[in-house]
Amino acid sequence: MHACWQLKLIIRDHHAETSIIPVVAGETNLLRIINAAMNSELFVSLAGHKMTVVAADAMYTKPFETTVVLLGPGQTTDVLVTAHAAPGRYYLGARVYASARGVPVDNTTATAIFQYKNAAAGAGAGAPMFPAMLPANNDTATATAFSNSIRSPRPVKVPGPVTQEVFTTVGFGQFSCRPGPFCQGPNSTRLGASMNNVSFQLPSTVSLLQAHYGRIPGVFTDDFPARPPVAFDYTSQSVPRALWQPVKGTRLYRVRYGAVVQMVFQDTGIFAAEEHPMHIHGYHFYVLATGFGNYDPRRDAGRFNMVDPPSRNTIGVPVGGWAVVRFVADNPGVWLVHCHIDAHLSGGLAMALLVEDGKTELQATVPPPLDLPICGL
Repeated sequence: MHACWQLKLIIRDHHAETSIIPVVAGETNLLRIINAAMNSELFVSLAGHKMTVVAADAMYTKPFETTVVLLGPGQTTDVLVTAHAAPGRYYLGARVYASARGVPVDNTTATAIFQYKNAAAGAGAGAPMFPAMLPANNDTATATAFSNSIRSPRPVKVPGPVTQEVFTTVGFGQFSCRPGPFCQGPNSTRLGASMNNVSFQLPSTVSLLQAHYGRIPGVFTDDFPARPPVAFDYTSQSVPRALWQPVKGTRLYRVRYGAVVQMVFQDTGIFAAEEHPMHIHGYHFYVLATGFGNYDPRRDAGRFNMVDPPSRNTIGVPVGGWAVVRFVADNPGVWLVHCHIDAHLSGGLAMALLVEDGKTELQATVPPPLDLPICGL
């Protein structure tokens, strides 16, 4: 391996400079692709070349060859690319994957140039080749196929049995509001987001961890529901309007130290079904399965990959579908669980896990530093 390049692919306007990655014919390059777009999942493809995925979310994967990579905001994917094509210039392109129907899409394509040494002076000096395999914005089949290809590089010991389980809906809703520039929905409403019908509100005085560690009352409650308060046909395209309005709250879910936690993320059809890249702070987790429709444990538990599930910190919950993840709660503290699309997080698509201390000093939350800044100063 002769070269290593780290790229941050951001949707840019047409005035931005295009990065050039110089390569030598025959060499193998490691590209660490980072989705630094805050509100978009991205398809990435390299014209004239295939990529071999070797890591995702900073964890090694079983290598597999692909023409397309899918990344949610904040995700990383490491790929090996061998420069075996005719010397020339080839676009590395990134295009938005937008799974929600009827929602406007920024159709910009971000690009970098994979340029062979001396190509600028030779036969490859013309316009770069555009990737023919870059999917359409709504290509859910390709997104699903890529995500399902990621596996751990060898068999793993999946933690079990499950001692705490959370089944949470993820999706949108509407809040009542006073008419104005930020309240333009039908019947004086604005778009919101929630998990299990709770639209998460960040505290405005002290952090969640400070409030937990310092036993400061009134900042949060630890009663986040482990299941939706009302069971319904989650992925129906005609969810009753009575279920569209979430409640606001700062509600945490308490987890015992060392618990084997299984979380089921279920997308909903409220307003618009959409793929949600769900991220858990403080943990990597095993992705046991994903699927479309409503999750049914009696049917879908048999689909769990208990041999080589991928270890990730973000999982794309399929549009109109579900994902099941599992981990051991061995990192005490308060850890946010949220959609990695920034607009969804600010709209309330989040909750937090309060992982209790264990029995020893090494299993306890580390005290705050003496110079910890005070909020508001």
